[in-house]
Amino acid sequence: MVADPVDQVRGTARERIMATAYALFSRRGIRGVGIDEVIAKSSVAKATLYKHFPSKDELVLAFLARREQEWTRDFVEDRSRRDSPEESLLAVFEVFDTWFRTPSAFDGCSFINVLLEMGPDHPAGRASVHYLAGIRTIVRSRAEAAGLADPEAFAHSFHLLMKGSIIAAAEGDTEAAQRARAMAVDLIARHRGPSGAG
Repeated sequence: MVADPVDQVRGTARERIMATAYALFSRRGIRGVGIDEVIAKSSVAKATLYKHFPSKDELVLAFLARREQEWTRDFVEDRSRRDSPEESLLAVFEVFDTWFRTPSAFDGCSFINVLLEMGPDHPAGRASVHYLAGIRTIVRSRAEAAGLADPEAFAHSFHLLMKGSIIAAAEGDTEAAQRARAMAVDLIARHRGPSGAG
């Protein structure tokens, strides 16, 4: 989910830098965006940027932390809350369906993109792995609350459906969320066994 275009007039220098970096990194990746472009579009001096973010890596890590709050927590987790844990799990794909069908908002999963772009040994890659694990934690908690069997295994499988649907949507499949939701229904049913009945 891309933030609104940065307001060149309002906000602190740090906020302008963050808003600009968020919009650019989430759409174009890390290597495709240079520091000079961030400086120009946020209307700050180079010294100001480096005062707040001593390196591009630190700016990228700050972007990923904000992405975790704005995308994982505020967008996916909060907007998919429903009356029951099972409904909340399936509602993830309702949120995704709207997102996938809104080209101005759909920007893929930055954690996947950064991990693939930078690699798992880069600080940004390691941070992305951490934030992806955070998404699975949300899913596992909902699976536990629903009384599903083996919530950890369930979370890994469900997360595969989430990630796969995002990639499919990036390929142009606007039905990806609905396809993933149908598979999620089957996955939930398979985990609703004698030890997971609730």
